[in-house]
Amino acid sequence: MDTRLLRYFVAVAEERHFGRAAARLHIAQPPLSQQIKQLEETLNTQLLIRTTRKVELTNAGELLLSRGRILLEELDQLSRDVRTVGEGALGVLRLGSTGSATSRIMPKLIEASSQQMPGLQLNVQGEMLTPQMVEGLIEGRLDLAILRPPVRGTEVDYMLLDSDHLAVALPVDHPLTAHDELDLLQLAGEKFICYPTSSAVNNIIMDSCRRVGFAPQIAQVASETSTLLTFVAAGLGIGLLPTTHYLPHSSRITFRPLRNAPSVDLAIAWKAGNESALVRNFLELCTLLNPLERLDPDANPAD
Repeated sequence: MDTRLLRYFVAVAEERHFGRAAARLHIAQPPLSQQIKQLEETLNTQLLIRTTRKVELTNAGELLLSRGRILLEELDQLSRDVRTVGEGALGVLRLGSTGSATSRIMPKLIEASSQQMPGLQLNVQGEMLTPQMVEGLIEGRLDLAILRPPVRGTEVDYMLLDSDHLAVALPVDHPLTAHDELDLLQLAGEKFICYPTSSAVNNIIMDSCRRVGFAPQIAQVASETSTLLTFVAAGLGIGLLPTTHYLPHSSRITFRPLRNAPSVDLAIAWKAGNESALVRNFLELCTLLNPLERLDPDANPAD
């Protein structure tokens, strides 16, 4: 059935008058009458009873009016939804995130997106390592990722969101809590709770320790920041982590600043060449929250 003919019929059926329906549709009356006749011939069913004064609906016409209104509204809504999705104002965005983004950046982004992009549904996968997220972006399992740069190669691009420094997480009864601030060399004899070797933060920590003359004694490896802090709280070792986590996570943990601590950047990344309007709009939203700096994917690590 031609939806144009259906719209003509609904107008006539609602107005019960060809002249008024023609004015509403901004067409002449004779062509409108011909279109309705064509619809009846197509359906092989009389829809209207015409008299010199008014138009009445047959039973078939009543059914077509009732169902036709619903169909036209659904078509109109579909058109609106398609335009909205095309403009990047509606849809599902799969966002990967490093654990250290959850304390400060993620709450801001979620709050801002709910206000500025109410049609957006965020599917957040947290506590991921940078290599996992890069792979997810390249393979299309993620649309965006909040990760720790640098990212090698040209398949992923990213922009700076924040820059942190490393702080020391200690059990509350640890002797080093007597100091208000610590030097990295003071940690030389300590057991470390570390991120996996694939972690960008772990690489920065290992390189920094080697520069001052020691290799950390690794007691446990934890993929998630929450697990790392649990090990510290249990007294199994100390942890170095970005200052986004410089918060009271547990009464059994305390934090100390690290003198001359290396910086640890936080960035939002996407697959190079991704032209999605949804991704573009979310990145624009990020620029309203933070002055973003475009980073060269092939740049050397900030270590």
